[in-house]
Order: sequence, then C-alpha cells, then structure tokens
Amino acid sequence: MKILTQIKAMQQLSREWRRAGEGVALVPTLGGLHAGHLSLVAKACRHADRVVVSIYLNPTQFGPAEDLAAYPRDSAADERLCAEAGADAIFRPDDSEMYLPGASTWVTEAALTLPLCGQSRPHHFRGVTTVVAKLFLAALPDIAVFGQKDAQQALVIRRMTRDLNFPTEIIVGPTVREADGLAVSSRNTYLSASERRAATGIHRGLTRAAEAFKAGERDASALVGSVRREIIESGGRVDYVECRRNDDLREVTRIEEAALLTVAAFYGKARLIDNVVLTP
Repeated sequence: MKILTQIKAMQQLSREWRRAGEGVALVPTLGGLHAGHLSLVAKACRHADRVVVSIYLNPTQFGPAEDLAAYPRDSAADERLCAEAGADAIFRPDDSEMYLPGASTWVTEAALTLPLCGQSRPHHFRGVTTVVAKLFLAALPDIAVFGQKDAQQALVIRRMTRDLNFPTEIIVGPTVREADGLAVSSRNTYLSASERRAATGIHRGLTRAAEAFKAGERDASALVGSVRREIIESGGRVDYVECRRNDDLREVTRIEEAALLTVAAFYGKARLIDNVVLTP
C-alpha cells in the first residue's frame, strides 16, 4: 500500500492505473477510521481494481466553535486498517497542499445544502464540496464511495458531480451500526458511558417510526413527532428531526414517495446524525 502526500504524485499514480486499464475508486475520509469507513473501503474494492482512501481532516468544513481540534486522529491505526481492508493507496495531504496561500475559490451547491445540516452548520457544505472536488481532481477516480449515515452529504456530492460533469460515479454504502443500533461514528468517542447508552434513543426513535410507516402511517409530522419524543425522553437535545424527499430534500407532509426521515441530536457535547429511508 502506497502513502502519498502530494497531489501531483496522486494524479500520476492514478493515471498509471488507468492506463493499465484498471478502474480507480476513492473513499474520502477525515481519518479516525472505524467500521463504517472500512465497510466503504470494502464496497470500493468490489467495484474497482484500485482503491484510494483519502485521509484529510479538512478545516474548511468545521465552524469556529466546532470540534476540529478534538476530532479523533490516529495515523498509525488508520494506515493499518486501510492495509487490512485492501486499499492500494492512502492519500494524506496537509493543509498547505490542499489550500494554497491566498486561495479564494470555492465550490458551492446552492439548493440541497440549505436545509438540515446546512441550517445548523452554515459553512459546512461549502467546505465539503470544495474539498471533495479537489480530492476528485487529485485521485481522478472512476467511482467514489460515501456513507448513507451522511445522507445529505451524499446527495450534495451526487448533485455537485452531476452539475460539474465529473466523470465519477457516486456509490452510497449502508449505515453501519453497533450491536444496539447506534450508528458508528468518530464522534461516538466523545460520549460518556451514560451518554452512550442514552444515544440509542436516536435509532430507537427511527426504528419505531419506520415500523409505524410500515403499518400504514403516512403523516410526516406524526413520524417526526414520535422520533423527537424518543430523543428527548432518552436525554438528547434535538437539533432537527425532519422528513424530506429522498432525492431533492424538499419538505414532505404526506409520504407518497421515498422520503428521508433524518435526525441530528446532541448527547452531551456530541452531535450525532442518523436517518432512515421510508419507501412506500
């Protein structure tokens, strides 16, 4: 497994693979790898001949009061996990490589980034779309793999890829969960033992809403209300619980087509997100 830190070196390696007729997949990450990331690497391995995992803690997607400084970092563990998962290369640039002095160009998606996390984290998605566009230009992937837990992000990246004509197919892997249903996340490390137990309220609320939907409930506000109650009763603080169309994130009142029931909630200082897709 190769470890590269320079954009030109990453581009050269990707071009070599592609000249040899090998397809290239990219799995973008912030580092602090866990089972969720590794499931995306495994999916990438099934869809491409060569797999690149980018590990870059992108500062532009964090707000000034957010957890950039505290975000989990363990380079040695990340390298070991990538090698064990079958990655062919790690692309690990530093800030000076990704953002040149005086850089003033941003990639902005202006519709799907407005609701949900776009309300709570107003500069987040501008950082995400910009860095992912730069990673695409560095790794030159045929395929890029993202996780369903970050459903809004995946939709935004898919839209950006389409609108800017990147020759990259976006694949979304399913959310990986702990045994008790909590979605695997780097931010779970912020939870105390009691907060960790309480945080299962998110999955419990989504599961009960999905069961109600399966039983015939189509009123979005009823499903949203049941999830909110479960989170609050479990000790969480709701950032948002909303039901949106699963393709363009438009608001839904009655669910007649695939909808995303999505959550952001705080347990202690950890802001956790999760979702479930409801398909009639």
